[in-house]
Amino acid sequence: MPRTTTHTIHVAFGDCDPAGIVYFPNFSRWMDTASLAFFMQCGVPPWRELEKTRGIVGTPLLEIHTQFLKSATYGETLTVTTHVEEWRAKVVVQMHRITRARADGGEDLICEGREVRAFVRRDAQDGDRLRAMPVPEDIRQLCS
Repeated sequence: MPRTTTHTIHVAFGDCDPAGIVYFPNFSRWMDTASLAFFMQCGVPPWRELEKTRGIVGTPLLEIHTQFLKSATYGETLTVTTHVEEWRAKVVVQMHRITRARADGGEDLICEGREVRAFVRRDAQDGDRLRAMPVPEDIRQLCS
């Protein structure tokens, strides 16, 4: 069973359009936040610390796919559940499920998102460029 973490979102009025429906880009923002929370909850130090100590800048997004099933609105509390679907040589694939609790104890699945992220470091010749790097084995172990 993969390691799973959760991150809570409290939907604000400003997260919604005039009809009160959450703007779809907010889900991407929340999944990005949940990705960072996943690594930190697994015990990975903050990226800014890892850049100083090991040269690891972070895990920028390469690809995202989101499937929306229900809408959400302001005043609701959503839960983002995150796990790693796949580890590749230089890439991690994360899955996010965003749900809303129901009064009967169940939950509504609002959307599912799949993100492909690369582990990167700064290019040795041009510090403004990023280069993919092998996934550090200790980070893979912490997050599996």
